[in-house]
Amino acid sequence: MDKIEIPASKSISNRLLILKYLFPQLKLKNLSTAKDTQILMEVLDKIQITNQDIPLKLNIGHAGTAMRFLTALLSTIENKEFILDGSERMRQRPIKILVDALRQLGADIRYLQNEGFPPLYIKGKKLEKHQVNIDANVSSQYISALLLIAPGLSQGLEIVLNTEPVSTPYIQMTLDLLNFFGIPTSFDANIIRVESVKTLKKRNFFIEGDFSSASYFYGYSAVIGKSFELYPFNKNSFQGDIKIKDFFERLGIKTSFSGNNKMIIEPISNFVFPKIIKLDLIDNPDLAQTLAVTCLALKIPCYLTGLQTLKIKETDRLQALKNEIEKFGVPVNIDSKSLYFNDFSNFHTQNISIKTYNDHRMAMSFAIIQKLYPQIKIENPEVVVKSFPDFWEKF
Repeated sequence: MDKIEIPASKSISNRLLILKYLFPQLKLKNLSTAKDTQILMEVLDKIQITNQDIPLKLNIGHAGTAMRFLTALLSTIENKEFILDGSERMRQRPIKILVDALRQLGADIRYLQNEGFPPLYIKGKKLEKHQVNIDANVSSQYISALLLIAPGLSQGLEIVLNTEPVSTPYIQMTLDLLNFFGIPTSFDANIIRVESVKTLKKRNFFIEGDFSSASYFYGYSAVIGKSFELYPFNKNSFQGDIKIKDFFERLGIKTSFSGNNKMIIEPISNFVFPKIIKLDLIDNPDLAQTLAVTCLALKIPCYLTGLQTLKIKETDRLQALKNEIEKFGVPVNIDSKSLYFNDFSNFHTQNISIKTYNDHRMAMSFAIIQKLYPQIKIENPEVVVKSFPDFWEKF
């Protein structure tokens, strides 16, 4: 059985880096090697060592999490000015909901080009207000960005969610991390509260492997029938994407945990594949591409819903999946929040080159079907550095 070390969780790493800026006594072990995390670390280092008389220019490339988290953090750094920018795609990804929320708290943020989109001018200041209303149905990262700065605000923070949230496990992950360090929080109905603290009760944190990154090995296991030992993983994970083990049990893969943070994934003997896979991924949108391509490889009809956040990711992932799956002769129906395919009568694998749209998850998910059909070409394979730099070597 192959033993594979999966990179540390990018989601946990990025959250803890913001907390470490606010509480320098925090000690982090096994930080993610993902490019997004490295970019965030570099920017935070730059902020700390720079004394500037003009706005400090920061470019975070394709790193969407960094854009959201830094927008909130920079607005709280008193007497410093920043210009926060990113790639062309980042300039197309909306940030108005977060900026409006921060302005409610008193933040000084302006748009430098298009209203509602980066680049941003941010003049850091002490945020005196402690209550905010926000729409929660576009991106959970907006809420997590606010939660992460909340312990450093003089009165803490109360967030009222105007709408039903998407990707709720990511909000819960942020709250669980705050709770781990002794920061009091509550999440009742549509109101989230975080108290202000001066210091953390715990200081050390070991970051486990990333379940989103592990998902590609689940797909590999399902289509090839191979077992893996993946590490480091915790069966009591903070990550919502641990749900991958339940999703793939429906595709014939069982999961077990052993000591020393090991997770075993292996095919179920004599498993009968379902006639269709129907899943609501409202809480786990990052798993959509893995599941869709695994179903394509196994020729299982696939109906995925809860995908409304995919349109504002690294690319419009709904459209990208439709474009690339249809290259196999399989018609795909999409709307604003779902994807469906069931006709494999014209399925083929000749002369297929998968476009990856500068999206790491497009490359890694289509690597699953490439295991069955090595002639498939994946364009711009190095895009995986965003979350899993040595993916190809390990896969």
